[in-house]
Formats: sequence, structure tokens, C-alpha cells
Amino acid sequence: MKLKLHWQIFIAMGAGTAFALLFPEQVPYIAPLGVIFMRLLRMVIVPLIMTSIISGVAGIGDSRSLGRLGGKTFAYYATTSMLAILIGLSVTNLIQPGAGVEIAQEQRIHPDDLEKPGSVSDILLRIIPLNPIGAAAEGDVLSIIFFSIIFGFAITRLPDKHSKTLQNFFNAAFSAMMTLTTSLIKLAPLGVLGLIANAVAGMGFDLFAAVGKYMLTITIGLSIHFLIVLPAMFYLFTKRNPLVHYRALASVMVFAFSSSSSAATLPLTMKTMENNVGVSNKVSSFVLPMGATVNMDGTALYEMAGVLFIAQALGIDLTLTQQIIMAVTALLASVGAAAVPSAGLVMIFIVLEAVNITTPAAYAMVGVMLGVDRPLDMFRTVVNVTSDSIGAAIIAQSEGEQLTYKSTAK
Repeated sequence: MKLKLHWQIFIAMGAGTAFALLFPEQVPYIAPLGVIFMRLLRMVIVPLIMTSIISGVAGIGDSRSLGRLGGKTFAYYATTSMLAILIGLSVTNLIQPGAGVEIAQEQRIHPDDLEKPGSVSDILLRIIPLNPIGAAAEGDVLSIIFFSIIFGFAITRLPDKHSKTLQNFFNAAFSAMMTLTTSLIKLAPLGVLGLIANAVAGMGFDLFAAVGKYMLTITIGLSIHFLIVLPAMFYLFTKRNPLVHYRALASVMVFAFSSSSSAATLPLTMKTMENNVGVSNKVSSFVLPMGATVNMDGTALYEMAGVLFIAQALGIDLTLTQQIIMAVTALLASVGAAAVPSAGLVMIFIVLEAVNITTPAAYAMVGVMLGVDRPLDMFRTVVNVTSDSIGAAIIAQSEGEQLTYKSTAK
């Protein structure tokens, strides 16, 4: 129990595999561990999303702050997140990491069972809930996210007395949900034990080859975004060499990689952007905390690629419309992804449920992904934090600030 969580999960993967091979007839006795763990994670999705988004949007403060500076910030974050999602979609369709996994016919999903709105306009209409409470009860996550965003904005328009009261309430509720989610993640080794045993019993060793391709797919996608897209965005708007920015943020990237938490890295990011880059406190205190809450490029890419991987493994040929639903959902879900380790794994259920991929086999695949999530989580946190910092630099320069880069190597 003194081992780091990711080592506990690796041990659980090995134990689950060995159990399935040595005692295949006994697998049904430990499989419920995985089912219970997945139900616990699904249990926290709705309250976690609502409290996270409402507290983040309401924390902006005076609604007038959502003017020029807010517009630039949200435009940047929406652009980079959507680019990350498109990279995830393209790379996963190209590599096909889930192809070739043998899954029992009864665990597969028939295409007719998937969620299939008729057009893009139907997707947009579906986002607006007729009854927010009903949407929460039914787990209609797109509607929950939409309502949370506009409700959080409404809080910023209230008189200070009422605004502060509601902000304090949702901040406290969000902290409580974070504590609960973090506690549930600690149960991951037990969940993985049951999920892996069940997956190996039902899918065999083809699964592990697919997981290797899945890790490669995510790594390639994150690398493209980190090494090509974000530097190109930086150069396009600042006309500076991106290496200057990456050198200045070196210590931040290392800390983000080791902590796997955008929130834990935030104080160091703000300090470094002000001291080493020359971004004013006015810009950094607005753009960076908002980025740690709503800008999750790496998480959005991971959600898109992860769900496509599961669909491929289940033999599902998703249509363009269904992939559009997934892209929109991944973008909105990344807004609600709490800035803590492995929170993106919780959020992947959102995208799965958006297209109704909810079979035991799909959840078994999520359990397998959890087993190899730690190194991927570390890399995508670096991508998230780097995107935040580049956004702050771009916005600061657009506001007329003079950027003065200093290397952290000194």
C-alpha cells in the first residue's frame, strides 16, 4: 500500500492476467470488483462536472471581465482543444489501434444501438435541456455541461453578496467532489484486478498488442500537438522562436510531468510566466487559472482517441455524424475535466455515453486503459500546461505587453 498508485495498478494488471490464465472458471467471482469500480466512477460524473464548470466560470468575477480579454482567452482555448481533438481523431483512424481484438459476439454493440441524431443541428438542439434536473437524473452530459456554463455565467451577473455566496457554495461542493473522486481513484487497483481478469478471459492476448498500439497512438497524437501545433500557434501570433518559450518554461514542464496535475502546477506556471516571460499579473491571473480549469488539449485528444480505440475494439464502424458528436462532446467534456491526475479517465465515460457505448466489454477496455494511463497522463498534463502558457503569452502580447524571455536554465 506504500507503493505509488501507478505501481499498484501495474501489479493489479499482472495479478488479474495471471488469475485469468490460472483460474479461468473463477474469474466471475472477481469480475464484480471491476463493475463496482466503474459504477463508482460513473456515480461522480454529473456532480463533478456541474461543480467544476460552475465554480470555474463563476470564478471569473465581474461579467465585464468576459469582454475583450475573456473573448480572446476562450477563442484560443476552443481553437487549440478542437485542433487536439482532430489530431486524436485522425491519428486513431489512421493507426487503428483497436482493430483485430477478438471480443465475444454477445459483448459487441450493433451499430443500430448507437446514438444517431439526424444532423449537426440536432446535436446543437440536444445540448439545450428542457429540464436541467431531468438531464442530470438521466445523465445527459451535453445538456448538463451547457446548463452549467450558462448558470456559472449568470452568477457573475449577480450582486456581490449573492454572487459570493453561490461562488463559495460551488467552490466548496467542487472541493468535496474532488476529494471523493481522488478517494475513488485510490480503489483503482482493485477495479483493474477485476477488469483485467475479465478482459483477458474474454479477449485473450490480442488485447495487449492493441494496448501497445493504443499507447503509441496517444503518444504520437500528443507529440504532434506539443511539437508542431502549439509551436506553430505561438510563432503565428508572436513571431518568436517557440524554443525560447519552451526553454523559459522548462521547469514548469518537468513539474507538470512529475505531478500529472495542471492545478498543482498552476502556482509555478503563474510565477514563471510573470518572472521569465514578462506576462503581467493581470493577464496571468485571468488566463492561467481559467486554462487550468477549461483548457485541456491533451485530455481532449486522449478522450477522442480513447473512445475511438474502444469502438474499433468492439467492431463498431462510427459514421461521420457520430464522430462529430464525439468531437463536440470531447471538447465540452474537456472543459469539465478537473485538473487532477487521471480525471480525464473519468471524463471518458462522458464521450462513451454520448454515443451509447456502454457494454461490459467497453468498460473492460476502459479498465485496461487505466492500467497504462499513468505515463500518458503525465505527458498530456505537460501538453495542457504548455498550451495554457502559450495562450497567456499570445494574449499578453495582443494586449500590448512586451514579452521579456529568460531561460530557467540559468
